Amino acid sequence: MMNYCEIKYFDVANGPGVRTSLFVSGCTHHCKGCFNEMAWDFNSGKEYTTDVEGEIISSLSPSYITGLTILGGEPMEVRNQEAVGGLVKSIRRELPDKTIWIFSGYTFEELLDNTNKKCHGAYTLEILQNIDVLVDGKFDIQLKNLSLKFRGSSNQRIIDVKKTLAAGEIVLAME
Repeated sequence: MMNYCEIKYFDVANGPGVRTSLFVSGCTHHCKGCFNEMAWDFNSGKEYTTDVEGEIISSLSPSYITGLTILGGEPMEVRNQEAVGGLVKSIRRELPDKTIWIFSGYTFEELLDNTNKKCHGAYTLEILQNIDVLVDGKFDIQLKNLSLKFRGSSNQRIIDVKKTLAAGEIVLAME
């Protein structure tokens, strides 16, 4: 079971174009200066249900909606991955032209490390194979930079996941 704190429809701040953004609950990073501390508690917000998933998918249907962004909290905490994985697979099946972005405090390398049980689980690879972009890395208040597009600190990367998986090395989607 996963909870979520908020769903923003018509969001223009968390990825390119007009998007739906799902803010999941639960994060163990507890980054100093986090913009969303209320989402650290796995029990905060409301229960994520199949009805909620249906509403998210419906919100993506209009042609002017570019895609979905999943952030938090931490979408890639192992206990959130089953629900996140189900959602991204449903979107890929029903709306294959929509882009899917995930913001995670875990790095791409950590997510691929099958010995890292904090973030690598049964659904990790499936999620990565079904998304377009991963914004990775913990927010670092010492590296905070308000001029960066779609990231809070300069250590975070905007990764083109499909190209990265194909190349076997990190391919950035944008600087």
